[in-house]
Amino acid sequence: MLRVIIVGVIFVAGIIMAYFITKPDDEKPLKIYNPIDIQPEMVDRDLVRQGFGHTIGSFSFTDQTGATYGSNDLKGKVYVAEYFFTTCGTICPKMNKQMQRVQKAMKGDERFKIVSFTVDPETDTVAQMAKYAKEHQADNQQWHFLTGQKADLYKLARRSFFVLKPAEVVNQGDVGSDFIHTNHFVLVDQEKQIRGYYDGTDPREVDALIHDAKRLLGDH
Repeated sequence: MLRVIIVGVIFVAGIIMAYFITKPDDEKPLKIYNPIDIQPEMVDRDLVRQGFGHTIGSFSFTDQTGATYGSNDLKGKVYVAEYFFTTCGTICPKMNKQMQRVQKAMKGDERFKIVSFTVDPETDTVAQMAKYAKEHQADNQQWHFLTGQKADLYKLARRSFFVLKPAEVVNQGDVGSDFIHTNHFVLVDQEKQIRGYYDGTDPREVDALIHDAKRLLGDH
């Protein structure tokens, strides 16, 4: 009898496993990322082994309009975050050209926001961010370019979004020589959980981001 029960359990488990393996990607829930899933160099040492329960911490900065904007404004929203700086001449122009595509795809949807944090707040003043936002046809109600205290911006990147890593070599062209930013866009859900990382310079990955954002909103 015991053998029959064991065989039955194994059989049922096999069916369930086969279902999830063959389930279409659109029906599988998006992964929830925790620090343990991230490359250790991107995460503050005390968080590296955290395997569950990670959410984006509270923050409040100043956007391109001079208004305070932060986590309180993003409650219940799906949003995509990036780190960049306005004078970057390498990957940032490519990233924000793709972010314009994200804005266009989600245009008018109040449930979705874009937040772009600077890694160079000394240069990226409110006026500089406003100029940059205008150059990228940013909708000030949907796409927020955030500046503030450097220590707070970097702490958020290292302890919440995991998109800054220490620079091993100090280059003249690097802003904030203690850290360098990645090319990742970070998708965050309504519960402040990270649901995806996407190469912001790759149109195909940005297509996937748009698709996944709409899934989180229930539009797919």
